[in-house]
Amino acid sequence: MFATYRPILSLLRGTAFLLAASGLHGLLLPLRGQLEGFSTASLGLMGTAWAGGFVAGCFFAPRLVRRAGHVRAFGAFAASGAIVALLTGLIIDEYFWILLRAFTGFTMAGAFMVIESWLNEKATNENRGTVFGLYMMVTYASIMGGQMIVAGGDVRSASLFMITGILFCLSLIPTAVSTQSHPKPLQDVKLDVKGLYANSPVSAVACLLIGIANGAWGTLGAVYGARIGISTAEIALMMSLVVVAGAAMQLPAGRLSDTTDRRFVLAGAAFGAALIAALIFLIAPRSGVFVIVLTAAYGAFAYTLYSIAVAHANDHARSEDFVKVSGGLLLLYGFGTMIGPLLAAALMGSVRPEGLFIATALAHLSLAGYTLLRIRARAPVPIENRDAFKTQPADRAVTPEALRLDPRRKVETDG
Repeated sequence: MFATYRPILSLLRGTAFLLAASGLHGLLLPLRGQLEGFSTASLGLMGTAWAGGFVAGCFFAPRLVRRAGHVRAFGAFAASGAIVALLTGLIIDEYFWILLRAFTGFTMAGAFMVIESWLNEKATNENRGTVFGLYMMVTYASIMGGQMIVAGGDVRSASLFMITGILFCLSLIPTAVSTQSHPKPLQDVKLDVKGLYANSPVSAVACLLIGIANGAWGTLGAVYGARIGISTAEIALMMSLVVVAGAAMQLPAGRLSDTTDRRFVLAGAAFGAALIAALIFLIAPRSGVFVIVLTAAYGAFAYTLYSIAVAHANDHARSEDFVKVSGGLLLLYGFGTMIGPLLAAALMGSVRPEGLFIATALAHLSLAGYTLLRIRARAPVPIENRDAFKTQPADRAVTPEALRLDPRRKVETDG
């Protein structure tokens, strides 16, 4: 059995280093930028640039991989990540960092697509669920591990930038020395917004709005923590626990949605996230422990929404359209993450650090309201005709290629 998973475990080691580097770099930049006095607008633009580069990479990276091959393309992407990480430590300039973040987003999309296609090639219908679960576990653990490295370092020094570069380089080794056969060429990514909206208006609008809220938090959550005066270690723990709490709550929320109209659960979770965000804005906590507890509660609601929205869309889609529908929703989510940081930066700059939560609350309240309106317009799919809920990644750490790993894709390949 171990021999069966050995090539997959080798790829997962490379994934762990890559995601740790990405998590470390993504948290380090806003914290260092805050110390350097970068404007809130510039810090928000870094998130928008990364998301824009990531979405562009999903569309264009497959062409580069087909031309260079998986191993050489992955080597180029990971090496580029290392170069960018070192450049951000060498040249401290907000406009230069914005440009580099777009390039990082593009290279990360390409690197993830290579790894995900490789994992998909090694997975079978019998072990696809296990492989997908392992990949999600590595994703969450590695990002959290990378973020926690910040807690043990000095944000003011260049050492954390060097560690980021080392982690990117370490991700090269497992694929560079692998003797496994190369996977099939990557498929081009397509986005059919009209078709997605026709399939499920709620899911299409929801994924865009969820992207706005999560993009705002993911980019500027660390800036919020720094400006209210909590320690770097508390900021790292806060950012990690928000996503972990959401991951932990996905399953109970999803199981509840299996027994009722998923839209009620979606609207309820969105309203819960908006309520906690409004509470944080109103009471403006300054105790690190209190902030961590409140933001974790926020994450438990906010980071369950994407999975429920995707599950609702797939209830209405044909089984053979799973990859197309889920991949399209992921891209809509990506476009939302480009908008969210700009909105949040404007509110944080004009109000106070808690303006971040006004941005997320607006997105979540809009989602709850639109979902309740749509409940009147369309009957739910009968429970017996639905697929069972499956957890989904709630961040930009995966690409549409990862959806081919999902165990629900078995229907497509059993043919």
